[in-house]
Amino acid sequence: MLLPPRILLVDDHSLFRCGLRMVLSAAIPDLEVSEVASLEEAMRIPAIEPALVLLDIQLHGLNGLEGIALIKRRWPQAAVIILSSELAPQKITMAIERGAAAFVSKADPADKILAVIAQVRRGLPVNADHQPAQHSALLTPRQSEVLDLMCQGLSNKVIGRRLNLSENTVRGHVQAVLAALQVSSRSEAGFAARQRGIVA
Repeated sequence: MLLPPRILLVDDHSLFRCGLRMVLSAAIPDLEVSEVASLEEAMRIPAIEPALVLLDIQLHGLNGLEGIALIKRRWPQAAVIILSSELAPQKITMAIERGAAAFVSKADPADKILAVIAQVRRGLPVNADHQPAQHSALLTPRQSEVLDLMCQGLSNKVIGRRLNLSENTVRGHVQAVLAALQVSSRSEAGFAARQRGIVA
C-alpha cells in the first residue's frame, strides 16, 4: 500500500526546506507539502493529516529525536523520516528505537533521499532494525568478514594479517564491498552496512 503524497517538512533552515520541497514536487505526483520551522509550529498546524513527516534532528527548541513521540501522538499513522547533517550511529539507533522509519543524511544526493522516501511510502524496510534479508546476500562470506573488520576501522594490511590474505586480495574484497553497497568510501560502507543491518 502506498502512503498518500501528504508530507510535512519540519526543518529550521528555510533554504534547505525550499530546495527539498522543489525536489519532492518534481518527483512525486499530486504532492501536498506543509512546511514548518519547529515542532512547536508543527503542533499548531490546523487540519493537516501528513502521511509522512520529514523531521530535522537539529531543531531549535524541541529536537527531532525528542519530537518523534510527539509526532506519533498527534498523527499515529504518519511515518517519520529523520533528516540529519551528521550520521552518528547512536543517533540513528535512537531514532529507530523511538519509531522513525528511516534516517537520511542531508548530504545525500536527491535521488538517494527520494529513494528512501519512496521505500517508506511503500511500507518497505529501510533501516537496520528492519533490514531486508537480501542485503547480506549481496556479499560473499569472505567479503562480509572484510566488511566487519573495515567497520572496526582496520587498514587493509591489518585485515590481511587477521584473515591470512595478501593486501592486494583485501583491496579487491574492499572494492567489491563498496560496489555491492553502492558507496564510494570505507566510512560510507560502514554506515550503509549498519543502516541495513549487515553488521551490528
